[in-house]
Amino acid sequence: MFVIDELPYWMAHSPELPGLLQLLYDQSQSGQGVTGGRVIVCGSAMSVMNNLLSGTKALRGRAAIDLCLHPFDLATTARHWGIGDPAAALRVHAILGGAPGYRNLANVDPPQSTDELDDWAPATVLDPRQALFSGSEAEYLLREDPKFTGSTLHYAIINAVANGATSPAKIGGLLEQPRSSLTRPIEALVSAGYLSYDTDPLWERRSVITVADPIVRFHNLITVPQRDLVETGQSTEAWRRSRPTFVARVLGPHFESCARAWLRGQADPALRGHTSVVTGTVVNDRKGQAKNEIDVVALDKRAGRAEIRLIGEAKATATRRSAADLDRLDRLKELLAEHGHDTGSAVLALFSMEGFQPDLVSTARRRGNVLLVGLPALADAGDPVVVPGAR
Repeated sequence: MFVIDELPYWMAHSPELPGLLQLLYDQSQSGQGVTGGRVIVCGSAMSVMNNLLSGTKALRGRAAIDLCLHPFDLATTARHWGIGDPAAALRVHAILGGAPGYRNLANVDPPQSTDELDDWAPATVLDPRQALFSGSEAEYLLREDPKFTGSTLHYAIINAVANGATSPAKIGGLLEQPRSSLTRPIEALVSAGYLSYDTDPLWERRSVITVADPIVRFHNLITVPQRDLVETGQSTEAWRRSRPTFVARVLGPHFESCARAWLRGQADPALRGHTSVVTGTVVNDRKGQAKNEIDVVALDKRAGRAEIRLIGEAKATATRRSAADLDRLDRLKELLAEHGHDTGSAVLALFSMEGFQPDLVSTARRRGNVLLVGLPALADAGDPVVVPGAR
């Protein structure tokens, strides 16, 4: 077995390497060379790795498997870091994402509570002396990819998305660039794994662009605004000042994404039936002319009409969810039906970081079509509080 790690770096000075691998493979297959061997090539530069097997490239048609290693989910991250408290695990996952290698870069014990996180964050990701700190994370990551070396426009696009621009039009507005000039750079960043580009299945013209790596989001929203404090040894004060931003713009969106990931991969498949899409969406209130965001929706869409099996909200607030939240889901279900979508068998789901009021739990059990999921269930440290059909 022959293993090549970080192939893109080899190719930077030896571009003939894929051709050599092609020759070795073809000779082996024709009986002219050594038979029975295996070659594994690895690389973190997705723009290069994604193209190895495409078009007229030398290795096209010669791979037994093309495997993309995804970051750990919340539950796996908690186990990998040895964090027993789901609340602390969620916050570490929101800051660093699920890249397992970050664990080895932290020379401080993992936080076992949210109180400990207030010491851990200033001592790691906000400490310029530590490996987990980066003063220019987006630039650092792009420099690792030979396709983007020196591209200030790509840096600027990532920074714009991290700061809340979710569509090409909004990115163009922040950068003072025409939307048409951003199409190819955005596509390149998506194909390389730096950005995620989704289309709302209920509103196909509504695009949703997000930063794929949480640490880039943390850098832009937390580290950059507090750079002066961080670089002058006042990391604890920087973290204190940035906590409202962290809760609203980092923790909140990340909790929503964890809820969707749980429904896709950990939850009982019966909760979303045969639906193929789990995402977020918006629905218009035609009377009030208002857009209502739906954090979690499971659906199938055919001929412009969606069959919706689950409608949910995921809230990372410090208060427990109440019956008022269930009332809002009922209203969202009505609005979706008014738009012609099939919501007859839809489950109403509430995901909460802080739990649920007793009256909501009683109502959910009585109704039988409600799912209540707390943070322990998302972290695989417990079961949902209420599942549909349970009494």
